[in-house]
Amino acid sequence: MVDDRREGERESVEFELDGVPVTVDDDGSSLLDALRGPLGVRSVKDGCSPQGQCGCCTVLIDGAPRVSCVTPTRRVAGRSVTTLAGLDGGRRDVLAGAFLDAGASQCGFCTPGILVRLAALDPAAPVATVERALAAHLCRCTGWRTILEAWDAARPTATPVTVASGRSLVAARERASIEGGGPQDVGLDVVLGRARFADDTAPADALVAVPDGSGGWVTGETLAEARRAAGKVQGRRTTAALRHPIEVPDGDWLVTLRTSWVEPAYLETDASWCVPGGEPASPLANGGAFGAKVDSPAPAAARALADQHGRAVRVVLAREDVVRLGPKRPPVAAGIAADGSGVLRVVRTSGIAQAIAAIAPGLVVEEVEVAGPPTSAAIRAAGWAEAVVLLAGAQHRAGAGPPVPAHSAVAVSPDGTVEVHVAGALVRARVDGVGVHLRVNAGDPLDEVVLRSYCVGAAHMALSWVRREAIAVDVAGEPLDLTIRSFGILRAADMPAVEVEIVGGRASAPPVAAGDAVFAAVAAAEWVGQGCPPEWPTDR
Repeated sequence: MVDDRREGERESVEFELDGVPVTVDDDGSSLLDALRGPLGVRSVKDGCSPQGQCGCCTVLIDGAPRVSCVTPTRRVAGRSVTTLAGLDGGRRDVLAGAFLDAGASQCGFCTPGILVRLAALDPAAPVATVERALAAHLCRCTGWRTILEAWDAARPTATPVTVASGRSLVAARERASIEGGGPQDVGLDVVLGRARFADDTAPADALVAVPDGSGGWVTGETLAEARRAAGKVQGRRTTAALRHPIEVPDGDWLVTLRTSWVEPAYLETDASWCVPGGEPASPLANGGAFGAKVDSPAPAAARALADQHGRAVRVVLAREDVVRLGPKRPPVAAGIAADGSGVLRVVRTSGIAQAIAAIAPGLVVEEVEVAGPPTSAAIRAAGWAEAVVLLAGAQHRAGAGPPVPAHSAVAVSPDGTVEVHVAGALVRARVDGVGVHLRVNAGDPLDEVVLRSYCVGAAHMALSWVRREAIAVDVAGEPLDLTIRSFGILRAADMPAVEVEIVGGRASAPPVAAGDAVFAAVAAAEWVGQGCPPEWPTDR
């Protein structure tokens, strides 16, 4: 969004915000910039601006849902803008409570925008209407089904279910932290977008820094100013074909598999802030970004720039920056024989060989040099999930029987059920025309709502990975798909039902994480159910 007027020609924009008249300078910025900047509204989130594709910044303009990142501030002059705080309190509270009770919010970043859109619907609207409305949103954590269940529970005729009915949010937080791999909160504050995301907690007068495209940083007094100075260009979705950059090794293989680069696609883009001599805010906030923020450049940059400028500095990566700079799931090409032996080639990635060997010691790992974006073994089950898939495929092709090899953590039943036993979690997964069927033993469940939510989310990510997810990368290694909609994430309307049976009582075993095992098991079950096609994604 470019403002071609001179400084002296700027005017003011007056509108009503949550029922209160406000005035901001018309500097050519977006409504999202105005809301999160001078107006200090933190419930609207920036997940992709100015792409207008994730829905996290949704507000109501004269009662109609709009994404504020592509709405110029001047276009709301004289109009009414409603954020989460300005919604009808009774309806907002009912929806938020239903989200908490259904486990329909995990990190909470996308939830405020979804709540705003749902609040604009007829409370009696059917689920099909809600699925269509959610087409404007992305949620990476929950797998959509719990959101639809929350909507059902919030119907005017529904019997209210509250967290007061014997549920311990302390136990819920413990389960969420186990699944997320770090401290994680559960509660109404999370649902309402108040999970202390780094970019929400930065001082209002902090200098803003963004990547300059050459390995350095450009600063400005506002995010819009910094992005203009950096020459930020809105990302595009390419028409270039996906590439599978590694060839399958020669051999007499029972099954083979090739994948491409996969974007972790977390919605909260990397951000941090720091005061001179201080500790930078963590970019992880209320979620671990599925391992993809382990080496985020934001904290170190915030610390160095704060010391350099002698004032608080807020570092913010745009969606395009995350795609260009952030780590990807490494591409693989593999072949496996009936006895579990084989060769798996993978883009050179620190720690990946060890992760694969822990699950499939019969696979010889060959790391290869390929021009492309950075990769990481910290991303959800990277390497070992592919090993699970290959072992399951080999067993399926060879005929069900004992695990292949005998000491493997993977077994396949005649009906296509895949069993995965890893890191103390035991998961059985089957995918059919009805949906995804899961049986999960994660020791002490602590809180079944949260455990189920993470299982549904992992199932969604697995189906999405096999069917749709990948980004185009050119031969020089540059990512070409820079919009969040180009990553291939399954929409709400595409996500089948997920049945989760949780087994194991409180005295059975200590709690362990189940999400990664669910992710690997569902991916394997989906692949087996499709007949083990040799290239992923299978539907693109």
